[in-house]
Amino acid sequence: MKGYEPRSSSSCAACKFLKRRCIPNCIFAPYFRSDECKKFAKVHKVFGASNVSKILIEVPEEQREDTVNSLAYEAEARLRDPVYGCIGAIALLQRKMVELQHDLAIAKDRLARYATAAATTPSSSTDISSSNVSLPPFPDFFTCSDFNDSFCHSSSSQSLSRHETVDDFIQIPYIF
Repeated sequence: MKGYEPRSSSSCAACKFLKRRCIPNCIFAPYFRSDECKKFAKVHKVFGASNVSKILIEVPEEQREDTVNSLAYEAEARLRDPVYGCIGAIALLQRKMVELQHDLAIAKDRLARYATAAATTPSSSTDISSSNVSLPPFPDFFTCSDFNDSFCHSSSSQSLSRHETVDDFIQIPYIF
């Protein structure tokens, strides 16, 4: 129970919330200080006081503080997103990680191709600014009147999915 200080005469947050007298060996007292009423209210709303006390009794004493912090986090997430709770946040982060790994693979592939092209091109200097690596041209910016969006008006054979290999920078814009 790191950070546990002996209580003064005040009740713990759980006993205050439940409007009962806090006994000296209260299971909630070390983990829900008297000034953490909102923390216990959220945990109580999602899990119930009886279930939380059963969980705390079953968990070894050295793991109870982590258990309470986990319950508080899960309760907060469940109140924010009643359907998915913390699983929704985890799934969102995993999806973002897969997208970023895909983008990284594309960037590494491009870098390898350009490095190979630079190595095969005869060059008297190794300076990058004077190397003969041909980069794709920077796209022109159009005004609103002459803008032709090739991705919106292209045929289905020209459209690219997020999982296809991109050959150069012109083929697909980087969109979040």
